[in-house]
This record gives sequence, C-alpha cells and structure tokens, in this order.
Amino acid sequence: MRPEIYGYMRVVSSDEVDDESERVKRELAAYAQREGFALDQVFTENIRCSESAFYVMLDSLKRHDVRDVIVPSLWHFARLPGLQNAMRQHIEQETGARIWVVQGQGR
Repeated sequence: MRPEIYGYMRVVSSDEVDDESERVKRELAAYAQREGFALDQVFTENIRCSESAFYVMLDSLKRHDVRDVIVPSLWHFARLPGLQNAMRQHIEQETGARIWVVQGQGR
C-alpha cells in the first residue's frame, strides 16, 4: 500500500479554475504515483473561497498520518521567494511534513 500525499495548489483566475485545476491535479497524481505515493486530497487556493486552503491543509496534516505534500511549483505557495521559503518552513516545522516540488523534475 502506497503512503498518502496531499497536494496543494493555487489557481489565480476564476475563468480558468476548473480546467486548470483538473490539469494540475492530474499532473500531481502522476508525479505522486511515480514517486511511490497515492495522492489523497488536493487543497486548492482560489479567489472564490473565503477559507484558506493552506490552513485547512495544515490542520489536516496535524490530524492525519500524512507526512508529505506535493506542489506544482513553489509559486503556488507565494510569488515572492522569501515568502515561498517561509511557507515551506512553516509546514515542515509545524507538521513535520516533507515538501515535494514537481517543477523542474524529469517527467
């Protein structure tokens, strides 16, 4: 049985939410499978939702036995590199989870 991994992504434009999010979810699932994981839940940050997917993911990591998170790129955390690193460190220190980044990886 493969260990579970959570996904996290940010969708910017409300016009592209459905098509873009489905494409990214398929990419995350394929990458997770290649790395030996089963993609469980994908937490999606978007402008249509008032609740922060990032904090919902943190709470879920604390409650469940999932210790890995996959993102398409660090840009999905934030646009600024300093904030990207801060969010990554927050996840790692708060939950002990490891972050996997798809961008730049061989397919």
